Parts: sequence; structure tokens; C-alpha cells
Amino acid sequence: MTFEQLYSELNYVNHSREKRNYYATIVLNNLELLPTLLEVVFTVDDKISARAAWLFEFVAREDLDAILPYLDIYIEKMQTVHLDPAVRPMAKVAEYLIEAYYHKNPNQTKERLTKKHREKITEACFDWMISDQKVAVKAYSMRSLFLLGKEFDWIHEELIIILERDYLSQSAAFKARARDLIKRIKKARK
Repeated sequence: MTFEQLYSELNYVNHSREKRNYYATIVLNNLELLPTLLEVVFTVDDKISARAAWLFEFVAREDLDAILPYLDIYIEKMQTVHLDPAVRPMAKVAEYLIEAYYHKNPNQTKERLTKKHREKITEACFDWMISDQKVAVKAYSMRSLFLLGKEFDWIHEELIIILERDYLSQSAAFKARARDLIKRIKKARK
């Protein structure tokens, strides 16, 4: 499927779980479509890129190993995404990768996600935390940073500063997640 054909199909994707799942299954059954899907995802000034990002997130959720050959592309370009509906899936995929990397069981992500990748994800998550993003993006970023902070000890200190600084001006969902993470970080320090 060419870029143009996939782009045209993405016009039929909407935010419903059913549609996203339907088209993500097409990609999962034809993994050679992933580079083309990513090309659309990173056409960042086009609203269709958000629809492609939704599919990319569904593919990652269903088969994280499928996206591993494209880690360099994803990691290098994830911060270029700026449309609100597209940023959330980028942050969620980062969270999937970080959760898999720090999972106790062996997996492909542990073998493929390099220190440089983890550093770039750290940078993206901090950028999302300090910029004007929706609460879901911040929540995924918080979780990723919390896990990354177990490896890079400076992260927890910076994360606490941001969480405490933004606490009063954020939503109830942000506050609940922030309270929990602050408590967990402080408990781990003891």
C-alpha cells in the first residue's frame, strides 16, 4: 500500500475503538505497512497524522515487538508531533516501551531499547510535562519518568519539582496521579 492509498484509508478512521481496531488489525496483518504508517504519523501539520498515530498506538498495544524495527524513526521524530490528538498516542507508545523495558520478565524491548532511546524518551516526557499538554499526555509521561527514574536517579528529583509546581493548577486526575507518584518516590528514597 502506498503512502497515498494509506492516507486515503485513514479518512475512514475515527476515534471509535472499533474503527481504530479495524485499521490497526490491517496493519498488524501487513507489518510492511508500518513504515508508511509512520510516514503519515510524522506528516505533523496534517490532521490525518493524528489518525495514523491512533493506529500506531493500537499496533504497539497489540504487538509491541512489531514496532521495534522502527524504534529509531519513532524516537527521533516523536517530539515533532504537535497536534493534540496525535501527541497523546506518541506519549502512550513511549509509556508502553518504558513499561516493557523495566518489566521483570525478559522481552524484545529490553534488547532493542538503547540507553540513547531511553534518554530521548526522558527528554520528550519532560517536554510534555512542562508544556501545555492534555492530562493524558502528562499522565503517560509521569509514569514513564517514574520508571526511568529508577535507572537515572536525577529524574525523580526533577519530576517531583514539576509535579509540586503544577499541582494546584492542574485537573483532579493530574493531582491524583501526582500525589501517588510523589508518595512512591519519597517512599523509595527511605
